[in-house]
Amino acid sequence: MSWAGKLLRVNLSTGECKSEALNMTWAKDYLGSRGLATKYFTEEVDAKVDPLSVDNKIIWATGPLTGTMASTGGRYTVVTKGPLTGAIACSNSGGYWGAELKFAGWDMVIFEGKSPKPVYLMIENERVQLLDASDIWGKTVWETEPAIKTKHQDPLIRVSSIGRSGENGVLYSAIVNDLHRAAGRSGVGAVMGSKNLKAIAVRGTQGVSTVKNPKAFMAATKEAKKVLAGNAVTGQGLPAYGTQVLMNVINEVGALPTRNHRDVQFEGAKDISAEAMSTPRATDGKAHLVTNQACFGCTIACGRISKIDETHFTVQNRPQYWGANGGLEYEAAWALGAANGVNDLEALQFANLICNEDGIDPITFGATVGAVMELYEMGVLTKEQIGIEAPFGSAKALCHLVEITARGEGFGKDMGLGSKRLTEKYGHPDLSMSVKGQEFPAYDGRVIQGIGLGYATSNRGACHLRGYTIASEVLGIPVKTEPSETDGKPELLKAFQDATAAFDAAGICIFTSFAWTLNDVAPQVQAACGEEFTVENLTLIGERIWNMEKDFNLRAGFTRKDDALPKRLMTEAAKTGPGKGVVSGLDKMLPIYYQVRGWDEEGRIKPETRKRLGL
Repeated sequence: MSWAGKLLRVNLSTGECKSEALNMTWAKDYLGSRGLATKYFTEEVDAKVDPLSVDNKIIWATGPLTGTMASTGGRYTVVTKGPLTGAIACSNSGGYWGAELKFAGWDMVIFEGKSPKPVYLMIENERVQLLDASDIWGKTVWETEPAIKTKHQDPLIRVSSIGRSGENGVLYSAIVNDLHRAAGRSGVGAVMGSKNLKAIAVRGTQGVSTVKNPKAFMAATKEAKKVLAGNAVTGQGLPAYGTQVLMNVINEVGALPTRNHRDVQFEGAKDISAEAMSTPRATDGKAHLVTNQACFGCTIACGRISKIDETHFTVQNRPQYWGANGGLEYEAAWALGAANGVNDLEALQFANLICNEDGIDPITFGATVGAVMELYEMGVLTKEQIGIEAPFGSAKALCHLVEITARGEGFGKDMGLGSKRLTEKYGHPDLSMSVKGQEFPAYDGRVIQGIGLGYATSNRGACHLRGYTIASEVLGIPVKTEPSETDGKPELLKAFQDATAAFDAAGICIFTSFAWTLNDVAPQVQAACGEEFTVENLTLIGERIWNMEKDFNLRAGFTRKDDALPKRLMTEAAKTGPGKGVVSGLDKMLPIYYQVRGWDEEGRIKPETRKRLGL
């Protein structure tokens, strides 16, 4: 079967590294990656644990399709208790690192304890070592990865590491692999830093030879790739424009959160869109976008590679930022741009580069900038406190804030708290556009009702990737639903959430779901793992994963009051666009959602639901 069949357990306190057989009963019930890692985590870690304490654990995990010829089979997840939220944290990344771990013969790596000094883990197939990282502690991701490759004289090593923000305890620091792919949300990088773990380096040469039925698997993946190629989104839109194709689309439907959600449309959206990225600049006649890029095994290639304008104020006399590098994706472009009223594309790219270089989640960072700019315009924060004038629309303030956050200097320490704690510190908690402490992504939850309900109920805090109802509400995939309507949205959201959990657990990219349903995924998983993985079983596995995560949060102390949206979305109507005058209908949708989920009125899992799911 398509699991490697073993995990690596690393005790950072003692330095012991040992191999364990994978629990195959759990693997069949939770599949892999997000599902299986969360099962291990919730069985082994007290839900009340302090996320930054020695007792928290952190797990890197692949899925059964990771490293195979399944399209997008390069995903891995990092599971821990998140310091930004205090909830279950599961952050997903692409690139090549996940496949390399599988090639080395491991399904997952579990870290426990805390190293007395900075270390990194070196995995070379069966050979595993904890090595001194004193020489790379304090270095950026961009310095760490090449240093490890040079030290071991192998350019094919894949590295998953933290930058200075993870070391300094920025609560939304990310874990970065392949220089610009990231397990970006919920502060997983801060947990890594709290354990004095700088990086995991992997070199695998064994491949994946455990597919149950290779002939059937090749046929199933071939057919699935045809579906991706023939779909307008995965075969045309994402390869050509990346996720940035959404900037003008979402702005036109009046759901682009702007200036800390005070507005729902941004007059500068066209300046920071996919179209703008492809248009030659007036300064040098070159387009911002250089090319697209694919992760391991991906036939979509939505990634962006961009080159910043060398004459821009941010990079003058700083040639280290002049080369082609990871470009803006929609969420980052929104968070660094529209969320703050900034329409300077080159400034957004610079801030994005710093986020990649030092391992910072651009969504939470950008949203925190939005809160800071509103506090500045209210007179609550001053130039002296921030270090610069910081009104909405200031590209210079954006770029100043990202650099001091990465370095942990001055007001950058407050920035590292995230918007929830920062706005509480300065007396205006209602200005944090977050759920469970995690900031919203790039869709307004008033104008698009389903995604608003999704934010409120997401187990890892506000998130679009836990139930992307935008596909239905805006793009009409698989069916078109009216964004401003609340009827039917609880049922729609549950279906998206459960299916997404199954996609994640398999080890494939959620972007495939623009074209694939579980009818496309099931034949691939069946050929790789066993005939029992039918559409019905995968749906059940997805529901089981969702409820397992919910159960952890309940035990951690979360209640119905945490399934909520900020006051602004509940009481301040959208000012413009097709959704003008609309506020969130969460109060109407949430009780129905609980019923559909098989939970009681307080959002607790009913005994019969637990029994049906085997929890």
